[in-house]
Amino acid sequence: MLNIQSVTKRFASGVVGVDALSLTVDKGVIGLLGPNGAGKTTLIQMIATVTKPTSGSITFNDVDVLKTPDYMRSRLGFLPQDFGVYDNLTALEFLTYFAALKGVHDKRRIMELLELVNLHSVAHRIASTFSGGMRQRLGIAQALVNDPDVLIVDEPTAGLDPEERIRLRNVLSDIGGGKIVILSTHIVSDIEAIATHIAVMAHSRLLAYATPEELLSSASGAVWEAVVSSEDFERLRTTLKVSNAVRKPDGVHIRVLSPERPMNNASQAEPNLEDAFLFTLNYRSAA
Repeated sequence: MLNIQSVTKRFASGVVGVDALSLTVDKGVIGLLGPNGAGKTTLIQMIATVTKPTSGSITFNDVDVLKTPDYMRSRLGFLPQDFGVYDNLTALEFLTYFAALKGVHDKRRIMELLELVNLHSVAHRIASTFSGGMRQRLGIAQALVNDPDVLIVDEPTAGLDPEERIRLRNVLSDIGGGKIVILSTHIVSDIEAIATHIAVMAHSRLLAYATPEELLSSASGAVWEAVVSSEDFERLRTTLKVSNAVRKPDGVHIRVLSPERPMNNASQAEPNLEDAFLFTLNYRSAA
């Protein structure tokens, strides 16, 4: 179990990256969701012992990882947002190199991981020929090479095409059964099908930590649909929280977030996870 208590990170400039955040995480896929600049990367860097918090505590299995960082590092797999590969190495050579760095010398383990991320058929191709999605899957393989108890991935689908996004999400979903997987993203679709819990961050603080069903329930009764003219839409979009808009022959079909009926012709709609996320950002106070 990962236990984060009242963690704050204040940089030398005075900017607060994470503000008094508390969170307890058990096994499963945790979607760390928030807009860019919310503090997600700062939080996962502290969990990964890349940087230390200004105050607060982080424990894993009741071990203080700030005092004993090697305990966490030996049990951690980490795929940072700016992960790069060595273009002159093959996938097999690259993964063998990272395995050696982590004290893993079992060639069967390396081939199993290449198969897990669907790169076994290109194991002897050099990385410079790989697509962005293939590089990300190779990054996932290196993060898993030591069979970690905690896997952290930061914005793993950035720059990937839709097919690669789906393939990467499936890999993370398969892994999440027996480990803690923290997937940091600002894209709701990255986590809506695989997350067992969702943590929503904004302005360096935690706004919510809930199951997808609980998050959806929190927005129940606050999502509305209406059809308006193009002229009215341009006016309404400046005063209402519009979560989606589609132009059709009969007008602009809009979804609006509001605790109360926003206009006379609006009817209530079932919230989706995107609605629930935006509702949390706009109407929930920090935890």
